[in-house]
Amino acid sequence: MAPISQEPRLLPLRPSGQGKGIASCGTRSVPRGQWSYSCHFLERRARRLLLPAAEPPRPTPSGREGRRLRSAPARHRRPPQRRYRSIPGATPPSSTPSPGLIRRGLSVFRAPLGSHRRGLCERHRSSPAMDGDRVEIDGGIMEGGGQILRVSTALSCLLGLPLRVRRIRAGRSQPGLRPQHLSGLEMIRDLCDGKLNGGEIGSTEITFTPGKIKGGTHIADTKTAGSVCLLMQVAMPCVLFAASPSELHLKGGTNAEMAPQIDYTVMVFKPIVEKFNFTFNCDIKRRGYYPQGGGEVVVQMSPVKELSPINLTERGTVTKIYGRAFVAGALPIKLAKDMSAAAVRCIRREIRDLYINIQPVREPDDQAVGTGSGIIIVAETSTGCLLAGSSLGKRGKNADKVGIEAAEMLLQNLKHGGTVDDSLQDQLIIFMALAKGVSRVKSGPITLHTQTAIHFAEQLTKAKFTVTKSEEEDPGNDTYIIECQGMGMINSNIQC
Repeated sequence: MAPISQEPRLLPLRPSGQGKGIASCGTRSVPRGQWSYSCHFLERRARRLLLPAAEPPRPTPSGREGRRLRSAPARHRRPPQRRYRSIPGATPPSSTPSPGLIRRGLSVFRAPLGSHRRGLCERHRSSPAMDGDRVEIDGGIMEGGGQILRVSTALSCLLGLPLRVRRIRAGRSQPGLRPQHLSGLEMIRDLCDGKLNGGEIGSTEITFTPGKIKGGTHIADTKTAGSVCLLMQVAMPCVLFAASPSELHLKGGTNAEMAPQIDYTVMVFKPIVEKFNFTFNCDIKRRGYYPQGGGEVVVQMSPVKELSPINLTERGTVTKIYGRAFVAGALPIKLAKDMSAAAVRCIRREIRDLYINIQPVREPDDQAVGTGSGIIIVAETSTGCLLAGSSLGKRGKNADKVGIEAAEMLLQNLKHGGTVDDSLQDQLIIFMALAKGVSRVKSGPITLHTQTAIHFAEQLTKAKFTVTKSEEEDPGNDTYIIECQGMGMINSNIQC
């Protein structure tokens, strides 16, 4: 076999269990600083078959990394952390995860250097395991620990499946339950008269035994700036199949980082999710911002017999662009005007023939707690699709930058040709799984949250998902069709 060129080369693998990467193959755990058998074997084999025989030895790293290696005790020494390069024509061999790590599963290798993009790179996948009559889920095996908790808890409540979730948000700087997660769990417990063990801040394991879903008035308060929109995500599927109408009082942050803003929920999520053949009312009583929170949203919803499938595969053309730039508390209205103007200028570079209406708004003092600012921009198409971009202001962040971030996010969502944006993808999955019939949605790149929602929706229900690359669009576009044969959930509390 003729030797191949020196580049690209296979760089050293990481020790088992340290960080993410190709070395994390799901094999048995070994002491820190040593190699697992499979990783060591893969490295030796790759070097023997894919690299020239006379490869010069690599020099000892210099600088900070070299000093760290020389000063560390032998048992703690490990190779320097390096980025990985792909090997032309080489496919990473599969490995069988240890039964002690995950019951059943698929190890997913890290994407080659330069090909990483959001939604295509995971750590591990594992199917929920049955422990007696209880579903057991490892909350640390995939990205999106909060998403795993929301989807699994909602489906546990709907299907009457006792649930155990362990290693909740493992690997985070603050692992375990956060206030918004605990508030959501407690609300679901109250919705169905269930039992919750391990329900405390920082807990990394919970067990939940659901009862019968009932309607009525329920209150969830994060007592922080935790997102009320995430509380709504976990509760809404459950109250749709309750015995009577429900009213949810959700308290916390209405415009929070790492979560949909309440404006997005009202302007984008609500009109689209109502295509599943149900309606709800969302009344913003008071807005709350980081770090105080203090916002309150009241959601009123009536139960349904079953959900209808949706078909969102035709994007159409953009007919209008509108939005709102807001400030609250001690911030002047000028900041809202600056955000709006910067966003309009950014969009005008790409879209010149549409009127763009982004209203600057100052929230009334009696309807907002704390100081905050932000912007949301929505594009509406001829087929009724809604795509958005949003951004929040914070101390030291220029108002123009906030507006430009939201505009660029909107333009990116318009560029891929899908009918939903990145924020809406994962929120539709559970409704598609519960609906009766086949739902189809065209989207951009599949996000990690969407992959997580699909995985657990398939495992816990009889729904079947397929994700295929769309062939109708320009090959350069990253557009996919998410198709789901729903389980056809029936509300036995409602008679025809």
